Amino acid sequence: MTVALAQIAPMLSRENEALHVALVRTHEHACDVLVFPELSLNGYMLKDAIFEDAYTHEELLKLPFVGAACDVVFGCALKENHKIYNAAIYAKSTGEITVYKKSTLPNYGLFQEARFFFKGEGIIPFETPLGRTVMAVCEDLFDVSFVASVAKANPDAVLVLSNSPARGFGEELTIEKTWETLLGACAIYCKAHVVFVNRVGFEDGLGFWGGSCVLAPTGALVAKAPLFTPECLHVKLNPSLGAVQKYHLRYT
Repeated sequence: MTVALAQIAPMLSRENEALHVALVRTHEHACDVLVFPELSLNGYMLKDAIFEDAYTHEELLKLPFVGAACDVVFGCALKENHKIYNAAIYAKSTGEITVYKKSTLPNYGLFQEARFFFKGEGIIPFETPLGRTVMAVCEDLFDVSFVASVAKANPDAVLVLSNSPARGFGEELTIEKTWETLLGACAIYCKAHVVFVNRVGFEDGLGFWGGSCVLAPTGALVAKAPLFTPECLHVKLNPSLGAVQKYHLRYT
């Protein structure tokens, strides 16, 4: 099975839809699942524009790339019952969608998500070409209890959509090393492939570093996209690795 990591530079606009359509049309026959970053349809620093730019469930179903030849995962501000969520959407090639609402909302420093978004209710495991799948959004992986709930769901794949700004410049990028640790721990603890898709580009004074990657259930890095550059990285996954890791960690 092949997963494609669409490391893009969204704008603060619904015009991101056109970029999604173009990438899906280019890659839909070369992968099983195509994954975009957090809030890929809207951009990150929405602030008060969130009230106009949030999507409804009905609008999502009408997006031209829903029902493509491959499954498509993307992020958006989602309006439900007068509440707005930071949501990850899994759109199957059949046209059905599964919604996960971000559970851990940062509200410190440059992050003000708790001011604008409502908190989600928790993870939703479901079946995909990658096996039993769970979605997570950025800050979720900094919450130990969240990762524990993912592990209990016994997934084969964890899809992590992110808008992580670049921080800690030096000989190496500190935030990149932090994410490598978090993603590796999640892969080992959950005994699953972890697919991390982070955006690039600049927005309202923030620079996003990219570095989208896939980790094996052993925590080993399988493939990684470049820093600061748009890329659509195709990665073949070996589903037997997860089964072997689950066996060894539970029975030896």
